[in-house]
Amino acid sequence: MLSGHVYFSKPLLALTIIGFLSACGGSDSEATAATGTAPVTSPVTGTGTGTVILRAPVLSFNDTGISVTDGVTQNGLWAVDSAGIDWEFSLDMGGTWSRGVGSTFEVKGDGAKMIWVRAYDEAGNTSEVVRVNCVLDTTPPASVGAQARTEGVTNTLQLSGIEPGARWEYAIDPQGAWMPGRGASLGALGNGLATVWLRQVDMAGNASAPEAFDLIKPDGLIHEASGDPLKPSFLAQGLQTMLVHGVVVRSDADYVRWDIPKGQQLLSVKLVQYVSEDAIAFYALQRSQVFDAGIDVSRMLVYGHMGPSDLGRNALANVPKTELGEGAMTLWFQQTGPLPTQYAIEVVLAPAN
Repeated sequence: MLSGHVYFSKPLLALTIIGFLSACGGSDSEATAATGTAPVTSPVTGTGTGTVILRAPVLSFNDTGISVTDGVTQNGLWAVDSAGIDWEFSLDMGGTWSRGVGSTFEVKGDGAKMIWVRAYDEAGNTSEVVRVNCVLDTTPPASVGAQARTEGVTNTLQLSGIEPGARWEYAIDPQGAWMPGRGASLGALGNGLATVWLRQVDMAGNASAPEAFDLIKPDGLIHEASGDPLKPSFLAQGLQTMLVHGVVVRSDADYVRWDIPKGQQLLSVKLVQYVSEDAIAFYALQRSQVFDAGIDVSRMLVYGHMGPSDLGRNALANVPKTELGEGAMTLWFQQTGPLPTQYAIEVVLAPAN
């Protein structure tokens, strides 16, 4: 452990539509299946020659994608619950009707769809028509484009080709987890990662083919984070998604600083890679342009252990938002054992709320 620093001892939800519905819509979500219930209307008298009252079917589908209530989906399978009564559906606003079989039917072909479903009996009675507008999209978007440049000691990938309404994601292992990005760029500072993979996910939930981008090209920068707590390496400004990465051992701490601009706040700090035989490393954050807290934990915003069990955990989960606004922030990361530890930490900024 470096002298003068802290020492820690090692220890398918469905969208349901009943009655008349003109369109699907709702608030954004990052889930991948629909959730929620549409308004319910009372049963109406059948329109046939008899006097039987038929209950309208319950129609449901999986609304996939970034928003699970916008009616844009990659899944054309619809479920019908008609309480044992025969049912039929129309895709041309009632011009022609197809008799339903079982409890599902499938809509095919990308594009806007107008779906009508109703119950019927042999006497000619029909229920109220359930009407739904949706968009079926099963086509993956194009691959993400990225222009590499170096800003100070930060390698930046400026992204392009993102479809309206889509989100971009990155991975540090193409077989591992995909993490959503914010902003229009991905910044990386360090000497631990060689490659990142990028893709986009469209409104319906279709993902583009992953594209690999080299972080150590001849025109890129391999920068080992500063080992001086009073001269931390500085991440480029104007980024919302950043990766701090490197290799640390007992005598080699990493210190990295970033500035949170006015109108922004620090949303999360997450460990996203940890490769070491030693399962415990240490970290701390100080609201300062330098890390001069020494062993005074009262001057640290957060501090503690980091290891494999912490992957994906937001170290700021219990920090008040008032502590995460405009100003400088410096990260300390260190392995106090003799075994090297390769790590990557994701830093994300977002508009203040």
